[in-house]
Amino acid sequence: MNSKENIYFIGIGGIGMSALARYFVANGNKVAGYDKTPTDITKALEDLGIAIHFKDDVNAIPTVFKNPSSTLVIYTPAIPKSHSEYNYFLENNFEVKKRSEVLGDITENTFCFAVAGTHGKTTTTSILGHLLNECRVDMTAFLGGISENYNSNLIINGTEVTAVEADEFDRSFLTLSPDYACITSMDADHLDIYGDASELTKSFEDFTKKMKPNGKLFIKNGLPIKGITYGIEDDSDYTAKNIRIENGTYIFDVKTPEAILEDFRFNLPGRHNLSNALVALAMSVEYGLPRPQLAKALASYKGVKRRFTYQIKTDDLVFIDDYAHHPEEINAVHQAVREMYPDEKILAVFQPHLFSRTKDFADEFAEALSQFDEIVLLDIYPARELPIEGVNSSWLMEKISNPNKVLSGKTELIKTIKASSAKVILTIGAGDIGEEVKTIKKALSIAS
Repeated sequence: MNSKENIYFIGIGGIGMSALARYFVANGNKVAGYDKTPTDITKALEDLGIAIHFKDDVNAIPTVFKNPSSTLVIYTPAIPKSHSEYNYFLENNFEVKKRSEVLGDITENTFCFAVAGTHGKTTTTSILGHLLNECRVDMTAFLGGISENYNSNLIINGTEVTAVEADEFDRSFLTLSPDYACITSMDADHLDIYGDASELTKSFEDFTKKMKPNGKLFIKNGLPIKGITYGIEDDSDYTAKNIRIENGTYIFDVKTPEAILEDFRFNLPGRHNLSNALVALAMSVEYGLPRPQLAKALASYKGVKRRFTYQIKTDDLVFIDDYAHHPEEINAVHQAVREMYPDEKILAVFQPHLFSRTKDFADEFAEALSQFDEIVLLDIYPARELPIEGVNSSWLMEKISNPNKVLSGKTELIKTIKASSAKVILTIGAGDIGEEVKTIKKALSIAS
């Protein structure tokens, strides 16, 4: 890989792909790429000098990237196999690799922290990356979201240590060989890839076998895999204890196998986020980082964009945006918002992500969404999928037991939101609902 001067990305605007693109720019490589649509992410990459085009067209590939001896091609599994640029590179003997393979190559000769789990990967990795960076470790962290602290999905301060998300989608995490790894959750997901939950569990077991000799594996208490356990107010090896909330901030102690570390402060709401912070601390403590620096670093952590991100926070109105796209993630968002706003009416605007996921978890989605006071349901965001007959938002809506529910298109969404008397408004989902947040925020700010 070091022999390749030019790096070309197919699907450069993806959150994981764009972190790699930033990395190669920092490494001094020439970088270019294709994506389907312009976004804030592609604009930020273009600002770094990366040439990006938005039509699948071999003629749009810059000439310098058409030399097989000097160009590495990186693609995302989300692109169709019929993609003309992808096939051009295959047919002309270019070195073509999945994003996960390249991540495996980059991290292989480093001390690698890998964060696995069906939920919590991005937040946990960004907390861990922030802790390592603030403790002056020579490190690079690849994030699956935009860090509020760095306004980037890449934290780069050296190359000896890497922190990465170990993604179970398409079994991507099996390309990694971590020194330290954690598993935050193993709920059924990506059944379009795995078929059933047992195959997903098996892939996590296979991931644990990828650990380097003498590696350390951290497991959320209750998961069916052995390792160093962590949990909230329980008997785990690492436990968050004496938890209290002051002005929206968690203050807690950490019981380790050796000692009690007191008075950590953490500003993200929700027990799921507290659990993510705990395992990032556990990995950092085992690595040898000192408590005073860790406590200072954790207190300065600001979160990840679209992970319980406050867009408006006034006495009269709260608007929060979150990436949650699985029933368990929606449950976690509900727990967090109820803990922070126990007496307020809460409106949840949800855009389902993938026809297959909606079909597989329809009853669970309905139950999770019914917990909110009011629900607005958007059309399913298809991403890489074709429609499935009978699977749509009207079908899902019928399963939601809460009568305070409405279907809405994007064009009338703001009108629908404004018709509600809810003080707390949530936008939830992994599709292009994130692109609507600025418009909603502007409209609500004017209204208030």
